[in-house]
Amino acid sequence: MTGRNLVTRRDTARAAARQREGADDERVTVGLHRLLRLRHQATGYSFLPRQPVSSLLSGRRASRLRGRGLNFEELRRYLPGDDVRTIDWRVTARTRKTHVRVFTEERDRAVLFVVDQRIHMFFGSRDRMKSVVAAEAAALGAWRALDSGDRVGAIVFNDERTTEVRPRRSRMTVLRILGAVARMNGELAADSTVTPAPGRLNEVLAVVPRLAPHDALIVVVSDFQGADEETARLATAIAAHNDLLAFHAFDPLREAPVPGPRMTVTDGRRQLELDLADGKLRERIAEDYRREIEGLRRALRPFSAPVIPLSTDGEVVDQIRRRIGTGGR
Repeated sequence: MTGRNLVTRRDTARAAARQREGADDERVTVGLHRLLRLRHQATGYSFLPRQPVSSLLSGRRASRLRGRGLNFEELRRYLPGDDVRTIDWRVTARTRKTHVRVFTEERDRAVLFVVDQRIHMFFGSRDRMKSVVAAEAAALGAWRALDSGDRVGAIVFNDERTTEVRPRRSRMTVLRILGAVARMNGELAADSTVTPAPGRLNEVLAVVPRLAPHDALIVVVSDFQGADEETARLATAIAAHNDLLAFHAFDPLREAPVPGPRMTVTDGRRQLELDLADGKLRERIAEDYRREIEGLRRALRPFSAPVIPLSTDGEVVDQIRRRIGTGGR
């Protein structure tokens, strides 16, 4: 039983109690109204190629984003301040005068969000559930992309079904996406009888090329439970014609387990008792997490696809701004 399948009885009982106390606790399940309100916070970061040097999407971090496509507009004489990389050396050699090629940016591009709402995402030992982190990250990304003039689409999935929304540049499309996210998020519960489906991640990634065949930005928001060699193969097919970005939802309990009493953990079918007072056991849990993350980064590294970690501890928007924006406020 690997660390990625651990859910404590204490935490699931606490989550169930919070659900009974009121469905308005948006740290456990997030409603559509919350996702709509996030539009006002969708500032201070961008998915465009030009990034601050502190951003994980900056070229100085060995990452690249195609951004919107470029259309050739004209050939003209070089002017002071022009980027020397746009110089057309053939025309310059022929005319003996420096000329540059001028391009205009396409008005939009497709941004496709792949949002994980499987039962395994319904876990959180600190501030909120991983499923809520993924829902808020998708909403913040969708609002930011729409405000940038891009077409927004999504594939929202859980252990049993998938909702597809083709990329369009409209507020109604974003509302459809957020509605699908909120519905699946609201179905998650600590006493759910749903059978975990780790293979669903690959099934959904196989659908991506149909909705975004080329020149799109694919943003996968998940804890990547079930990622394997097939995931890397599918990522290769997607990244051949698109840009790929991963938002990795994680819980600090896996990253740095704290000393504590014995607890019972389960993967939904089997149970195991862990003694968190055992320092060696805590290190094994943390090492399992480190191997998992390194494997994910290694699989995406050939495509310069950054992995943006998002913790269940702290506001999601502040983490996004800190990772790919101008910094937290």
